[in-house]
Amino acid sequence: MISLRNIALSYGEQLLFEDASLQINAGDRFALVGPNGSGKSTIFRLILGETEPDEGTVQVKRGLRIGHLPQENAPVSDRSVLAEAAGEGADERKKAKAKEILMGLGFKIVDFTRPMNQLSGGWAMRVAMARLLLAEPDLLLLDEPTNHLDLWSLLWFQEYLLDFRGTIVVISHDRAFINTVCDTIVSVQDRELGVYRGTYEEFVTERAEEKRRLESSKRVQDGQVARMQEFIDRNRARLSTARRAQSMMKKLARVDRIEIPPDPKTISVQFPQPPRCGKEVLSLREVSKSYGANTVYHHLDLTLLRGWRMALVGPNGAGKSTLLKILAGVLDFESGERIPGGNVTVGYHAQHRAGTMDPEATVFEEAIHVSRNHSQQFVRTVLGSFLFPGDSVHKQVKVLSGGEKSRLSLVKILLDPPNLLLLDEPTTHLDMDSVEALLAALEGYTGTLAFISHDLHFINTLADRILHVDRGKVTVYPGKFDLYLWRQGRQTPTPGRA
Repeated sequence: MISLRNIALSYGEQLLFEDASLQINAGDRFALVGPNGSGKSTIFRLILGETEPDEGTVQVKRGLRIGHLPQENAPVSDRSVLAEAAGEGADERKKAKAKEILMGLGFKIVDFTRPMNQLSGGWAMRVAMARLLLAEPDLLLLDEPTNHLDLWSLLWFQEYLLDFRGTIVVISHDRAFINTVCDTIVSVQDRELGVYRGTYEEFVTERAEEKRRLESSKRVQDGQVARMQEFIDRNRARLSTARRAQSMMKKLARVDRIEIPPDPKTISVQFPQPPRCGKEVLSLREVSKSYGANTVYHHLDLTLLRGWRMALVGPNGAGKSTLLKILAGVLDFESGERIPGGNVTVGYHAQHRAGTMDPEATVFEEAIHVSRNHSQQFVRTVLGSFLFPGDSVHKQVKVLSGGEKSRLSLVKILLDPPNLLLLDEPTTHLDMDSVEALLAALEGYTGTLAFISHDLHFINTLADRILHVDRGKVTVYPGKFDLYLWRQGRQTPTPGRA
């Protein structure tokens, strides 16, 4: 279907690919993984013909129907949601299929007639996803598709892709999604494209074994090179052996030196911990909250206990983010009480909330000006793990994108953690290494944690109980998310079922 052969490509002084090759055949299910900026989205642009390689060739089968979902660039028009998804003039059969897909992605029937220009960017991207799935192309190119989905629509989307009979190439930082939908990992790293059959965890293990073999070969080669250099140094000054030394120098110059690729930028640091608080961390008593005529909660009672690590789950629009904001104390309610426990400090992180950042301050200044006394090197290390490498720490807050502000907010929380931490979709703007860095920090966190996420790996790694939110009712279930689904008579999609 598609062949990338001996590709070389540079942007300015940055060499993205050098003699890189990849073959994509019908029915393949590839996940492109690699560090931020390694060239994953560039692979899509090469396939789509939007970028030309400096060297090498890109061959695409004639007549191949390609569907591409970019990270952003949601459609904006005055057409209705249904018309945008199904296309103008669609027949009833196509409209029915479009409605089925839209509902799977979280839309309600009343949303079908809403104009596109009234939707948020995330919801508009769901419409673009629906239109793409409805078209049933031969090849799906999906760039971070889970960013725009909540947990239930993600589960539906995974099931849909398992039944999809075409070819899939996906970029994602969600390892559970990758393991469910894909059977092959393509490593986009060190200017190369490496193909590894199996799960993401099997890929990590195989990469580590490859590196061990390479390091062993390099030690052998280094010994040989050292002996050759010693021979040259010992013999080139003597007339009787100068010719042999010259011959050895030529032989040494022909040695293809083994290079060890640098390790990914991951961290292993001891984050500070919060002060201990009372057993009852926070209680809501008889809380009622409405948005106009829409009552979200009526006489809600909920108590969080010290040490809980809780994932909030439920249908879209059930009130998860509203509940998190009420717990954080950033959203008013009509009646009832919010009662913090003794010595409780609250930290709240939302995707689209910059907090109290100084727009004139730099990233580094914002990060280091927390109440804890951290070294500059420690702060730089943490910032680097959350995609602020090198000189980017000198960017002012006012020029940061929404995703960059979100990541900086996470860094500030981790550097000075409260004993009640509330997180709304914390992994959305992170790459896979940064997700692992966040998980490592939160696994060692000794406070109380409540979060919303659509990343199943993140949920199952951190949560020891599930708080189900639906139609104003809140129910706490002990155990992991997979156990919760089993109790509900559901199960996560089975990897490789397709």
